[in-house]
Amino acid sequence: MSGTPTEITADEAGALAAPARFDAVLHPHTSLSPRGFLLFMMLLCLVSFTAGIAFMLAGAWPVLGFMGLDVAIVWFAFRASYRAARRYERLLLTDSVLTVERISPAGERRTWRFQPYWLSVILDDPPGPDSALLLRSHGRALEIGKFLTPGEKRELAEALRAELRRLREPAMPAAEEAET
Repeated sequence: MSGTPTEITADEAGALAAPARFDAVLHPHTSLSPRGFLLFMMLLCLVSFTAGIAFMLAGAWPVLGFMGLDVAIVWFAFRASYRAARRYERLLLTDSVLTVERISPAGERRTWRFQPYWLSVILDDPPGPDSALLLRSHGRALEIGKFLTPGEKRELAEALRAELRRLREPAMPAAEEAET
């Protein structure tokens, strides 16, 4: 399923109200904090302006414009990186459904739902930089966490597999636990 549903069925409403067994929000990494970005840009402006003035005094005045262009390109590249970092994914597992919600940098929301008893979590072992973390069920597959590092993908896969295993195993009644 994709998009935000306009109507929610009684089953879906019950699944959303059920207690979460697993809830993870995945965010991409940003290269610098906003404060680090500001300090870096101030330093870059200072160095570029100083070098540009030195070239201008030496008679190579066009270099000053190119130094300013370099600063503008770096600024736009960081802004694009910060915009892309606004995207995130949320995985919410209840007893009856695993919901994957993906929010784009523009705020567009897409939702997928999987029945957890038939769900497979697939990841290369050991995961490499190009390894995909897939959720597969009933002939459908969805890649999640594209922006995660291989180690983060492995940790997420292990945690989700463990919770799915606990969900699938029947709970032992208290009387049987006392006997064992």
